[in-house]
Amino acid sequence: METGHDRDHPLHGGMMNTVRRRGDRVVRLAPDHAPALHAFLTDLAATGFTGAPRPLALNPDGHEELTYLEGDVALPPFPAWALTDRTVTLVARLLRRYHDAAAEVPFDPGARWPTALSDPEGGPLLCHNDPCLENVVFRDGCAFALIDFDLAAPGRPRPPPLGRGRPGLLPRPDPGPRVGRRHRLPRRGRPHRLRLLADGYGLSHADRALLPATVVRYNEVSRAFVLDRVERGDPVFTRDLERLGGMARWDRRRDWLIEREPLFLRALTE
Repeated sequence: METGHDRDHPLHGGMMNTVRRRGDRVVRLAPDHAPALHAFLTDLAATGFTGAPRPLALNPDGHEELTYLEGDVALPPFPAWALTDRTVTLVARLLRRYHDAAAEVPFDPGARWPTALSDPEGGPLLCHNDPCLENVVFRDGCAFALIDFDLAAPGRPRPPPLGRGRPGLLPRPDPGPRVGRRHRLPRRGRPHRLRLLADGYGLSHADRALLPATVVRYNEVSRAFVLDRVERGDPVFTRDLERLGGMARWDRRRDWLIEREPLFLRALTE
């Protein structure tokens, strides 16, 4: 007899995968590189790092099972608490904890790690590559864990620009983007929040000098990711692209970021 504990419950927020909760575990379609990713996550848990799901099974039907992490995940339309300066700092600290732990864990260099949002130059540790709000679990008011490691790949331990959502949700080329009438980012602007990200992560002075150019590169990588999904006929990304003005919006975003690189640099280093 099936009980409520055994029944699957859909988990909302994902754009690229269907995720279901089954009791104390999550069931989802496994990525092609799941064996290598599961080995990494298992070894990561062995270091004492609790901010990532633990693999439980790879099933013959192509699905994987992972531990379900209790907590709150911010989904669009984002609640006010998810858009505060404090959240930027908390997520930056979580990323630093993850990178410090991941630096101690080997990964299979021969695995077919996804390149969609990866560091073009590769790197010494397995980076998450998609730490948007929908992929962070908050518990007791703190950023507790990262979820959805499908896009994890070798990279350099540097915090990416923390966005409002996945690359499929096109950003506005201005310092105070709206997320709907009831969801606006603080008016202090992106230089201030970029500084919070760097401070929370504990970024070195040398890496702070490189961060504005990293933001520009991340925008280009995200643009290519969205374009690829649209060309593959992905209905979710196609709909978002049409709704938010097409690829030209990414180009305006790029120009805006390049124009403001000196402003970002001053905010990070002075």
